[in-house]
Amino acid sequence: MKLRHTLILSTIMLLLAACNFTLAEDVTPPPNYVPPTPAATLPPLVPPNAPDVENGALIYTEKCAPCHGDSGLGDGPQGKQLPVSVAALGLPATAQKASPATWYLVVTQGNLERFMPPFASLNDQERWDVVSYALTLHVTPQQLELGKSLVETNCTDCAKVLAGDPEMMAALSNNDLIKVIKQGMGSLPDFGKDFTVEESTAAAAYLRSLTFASAAAPIAVAATETPVSAEAVTPSAETTPVDGTQAAVTPEAGTPQAEIQVTVPATPAAGFGTISGSIDNQTGDALPTDILVTLRSLEHGADMNAGPQEIAAIETFAKADGSFVFENVEMPENRIFIADTVVNGQTYESEFAVVEAGMTELVIPTIQLFATSEDFSVLTVDSLQLHFDFANETEVQIFGVYTISNPTDKSIEVKMAAQEAIPFVPFPEGSTPLGYEATQDTAAFIQTADGFAMPPSTTPYGLIAFASYPKSDTIVVSQTVPLAISGVSILLPEGLKAEGDQLTDEGVQTMQSASFHIYTTGALKADETLKFTITGKPQDTAVNPDLTQNKTLLIGAGAFGIVLIVAGAWLFMRDRKRVEEVDEEDEEDNEFEDPDSLMDAIIALDDLHRAGKLSDEAYQKRREELKGALKRKS
Repeated sequence: MKLRHTLILSTIMLLLAACNFTLAEDVTPPPNYVPPTPAATLPPLVPPNAPDVENGALIYTEKCAPCHGDSGLGDGPQGKQLPVSVAALGLPATAQKASPATWYLVVTQGNLERFMPPFASLNDQERWDVVSYALTLHVTPQQLELGKSLVETNCTDCAKVLAGDPEMMAALSNNDLIKVIKQGMGSLPDFGKDFTVEESTAAAAYLRSLTFASAAAPIAVAATETPVSAEAVTPSAETTPVDGTQAAVTPEAGTPQAEIQVTVPATPAAGFGTISGSIDNQTGDALPTDILVTLRSLEHGADMNAGPQEIAAIETFAKADGSFVFENVEMPENRIFIADTVVNGQTYESEFAVVEAGMTELVIPTIQLFATSEDFSVLTVDSLQLHFDFANETEVQIFGVYTISNPTDKSIEVKMAAQEAIPFVPFPEGSTPLGYEATQDTAAFIQTADGFAMPPSTTPYGLIAFASYPKSDTIVVSQTVPLAISGVSILLPEGLKAEGDQLTDEGVQTMQSASFHIYTTGALKADETLKFTITGKPQDTAVNPDLTQNKTLLIGAGAFGIVLIVAGAWLFMRDRKRVEEVDEEDEEDNEFEDPDSLMDAIIALDDLHRAGKLSDEAYQKRREELKGALKRKS
């Protein structure tokens, strides 16, 4: 993988902060974890409850509209800054061919090639809600009225059969429904074989609406399983006793699906067991009462490279001594469990525990609480590596990789405001700050309301500071180090050289099949300034190395952990040449099956523009893309 691609994938990690990720939502399995055989372990592709399009609209406004646009036309303010076109979800040509299950998987797993991250901050039901709302963006009230009239007149039983099978409806696109309407399926007659295109499209839209929680006309559905209450409440000391009774919750922490009391059987059912743990209070203060502990279960999905995904969570209150117990928990082999709790605004989590074959009792590693301090001067910087990339035609990208230790017995709190740099991880003078990211093998940062915290840890913390300089023949780098550093390594593409009184030339070295000119420094004192000048031109063999295999140089693209965005991460996307044009053309070509569907998309786009629903800029851009795709398919 070339470095420019690495930059793109690193950008995805930066974008995840905008998706409200927390430390507990994405985790890396422990060293001794043996992953299961690659197989689809995602839940059935069917909504737990009927999708709530009103809730989906709220989620869409927050999570999707910035890129896809308020009307789903791909003209969101952030989407315009991407080096690829954003899917126009609101166009009939796009939405008609999409099934809810397909879009649900995209929301769940992301589409990194199109710069879309996975939305693990949404629980299962919320993903179905927002997908269902997105599928309504191209539908008008007039269509729904026409569709209702046609369905009720021609085949009421068809509506009951289709809407009564949520799994089938999740798998069918509106184009598939149109085929069912016109050709029949199984016991369903071809009740719309004489419908016009407008009529069959309206009927399909109405049938889809019947699957929503706010359906216009309720359909009697035969119950196939015990219904689950959709009313969400948060347990309190009054509803959840301190003796360990627990409430099942969705993967969104702190939102139980129903106010229930779990009756624990004397003997757990097969495959179920007891999970216990404790809180180690090292703050010096009394442990607060009514501490709610969340137990999260994770499994790998079909994509083993995506890491484990949270599939369920339950909550209980810790006892006065800090212990907690979860009874009657499903415990299949290789399932991963982690526990966390929020105390004084900080989220503390345990290490991982993995279920072994036949296990019915599992002890979660202890959750440790620490006293806090804002004195970051007690931190030590073990090393700093500065990597310079000259692949961009106009900018020089800088990656400052910091290894930091907290040798104290306190958790160091770092308060940050928007656009503010981390006080002990500064950017070089005169550079354009782009943001920060945690490295893959870092100790776990703790997210706080106004920043983050670094508890005592035997594992170092890893941070990458991203910045850029305008490209020129001579680049002067000057950076003051707030904390003492044992040494700095500077990696330049072969052909470039650095000059400075503090530098030692280590010569050209080959790393991961790429050649670097490496310079080092001795120890730097706190507040000392590192200064050097870069001149020369990079050789072709020295640029675009594959650094993803060297975790000490650059974070792996699949890293998990807190993402710390404090500057314009979108600036990373300005170099549109980082995505090969041929890849973009292939993506565009695959979006439509044939020239006719492309012509339909162009006509629909023209209609939207004439109706004033699409800006001139977005209209012209999208039309040129569609015309180009049409030429390639003709």
